Amino acid sequence: MRSIRAAAVGAVTLSLALAASACGGGSSNGGGSNDSPKTLTYWASNQGASIEVDKKVLQPELDKFEKQTGIKVKLEVVPWSDLLNRILTATTSGQGPDVLNIGNTWSASLQATGALLPWDAKTFARIGGRDRFVDSALGSTGAEGKDPSAVPLYSMAYALYYNKKMFADAGIAQPPATWAELAADGKKLSKDGKWGLGAEGSNPSENIHHVFVFAQQHGADFFTADGKPDFTSDGVVTAVKQYVDLMAKDKVIAPGNAEYAQNQSVSDFAKGKTAMLLWQSASANLKSQGMSEDDYGIAPVPVQSGTPGTGAQVNSMVAGINLAVFKNTDNLDGATKFVKFMTSDAEQKILNTAYSSIPPVKTAQTDGAFNTPANAVLKDTLAKSAAALPQVADESQFETAVGTAVKGLFADAAAGRAITTDSVKAALEKAQQQMPAA
Repeated sequence: MRSIRAAAVGAVTLSLALAASACGGGSSNGGGSNDSPKTLTYWASNQGASIEVDKKVLQPELDKFEKQTGIKVKLEVVPWSDLLNRILTATTSGQGPDVLNIGNTWSASLQATGALLPWDAKTFARIGGRDRFVDSALGSTGAEGKDPSAVPLYSMAYALYYNKKMFADAGIAQPPATWAELAADGKKLSKDGKWGLGAEGSNPSENIHHVFVFAQQHGADFFTADGKPDFTSDGVVTAVKQYVDLMAKDKVIAPGNAEYAQNQSVSDFAKGKTAMLLWQSASANLKSQGMSEDDYGIAPVPVQSGTPGTGAQVNSMVAGINLAVFKNTDNLDGATKFVKFMTSDAEQKILNTAYSSIPPVKTAQTDGAFNTPANAVLKDTLAKSAAALPQVADESQFETAVGTAVKGLFADAAAGRAITTDSVKAALEKAQQQMPAA
């Protein structure tokens, strides 16, 4: 998801949402209308360095849409810490927006509520067809075998951002390609009040994204083939311990990062407090905080050994933002027009440039504006070495349960408590007990 961010809700809340909307749409009639054809409400996710930055990016485009269609869009930019909970509340009350951004990892969970408009072939045809979108982005729009619950809007991948001057001062000639190299380089860089790597230890979604990648590299997953949670396999336990050990054992992450949850690690990197950052499509965020593109380099996220690829060489989750329509909207035609507008080639170029993300629309992605060195790394990652998080109905509970468990382990590491295989397994066992299918 991007710039990404806290998950925000527990299993009980989602269970209520599933029950309340089982008959469809989160409303009494279970379907949309065109009773209010002149207005739309839009919940946008916080993609930029602040909500005000997002408003400056989005409002001119919404004004453009109003001029073209006569439909006024009422914008609200919702912080990531609130977004999922707000959406789930809307599915139970029926009092949600017409159109909204969702983290692509939530697609299957929100699909299961029945509240979102399904994008079948006929609906896709109204926005130019399904084949306009990149396959990897469509892979994170809902459960396999079902019509997508949303349409890709922004595509992102994780990369390693590194401070060129700090590397040169430490005598490091190139960015680390393996986790062993990252730990070794991080130790050289962690001195004089500065640290090798930044992290968002109190952000469940960020935690999930990283431990998912580590688990893939250890040949493990968090769910079985039939969608049941499997949080305590040897590979998963090893993966979670390896990630937390960057603070606990390797000591390349500052203990204070255990409390970070609101992009503080990005700010630290921009200010030269840390030498490396693992983040999704961070260039625009760093620029808005005054960091020149000449000051940092971008490289693929490290792997265990070798070069990034599929299977054990996965080095990113398929990150991104999807655009969804509430099925009980009272401006169904207008909402569809808005999705078509936001995914048009022209708007894809404008919006993805503003957020340093990659257009999930094929023709927009090939535009020269997205052929920068930074985007080359991100596009290559998405094409060759990124994997989608599990598209299962319990995905959002998984993010909350495991992400919060990792948060607790980071708190232990910051306090100097030992992080052992047993303590990691115990934390993951507790997280699995919170899952409906546990």
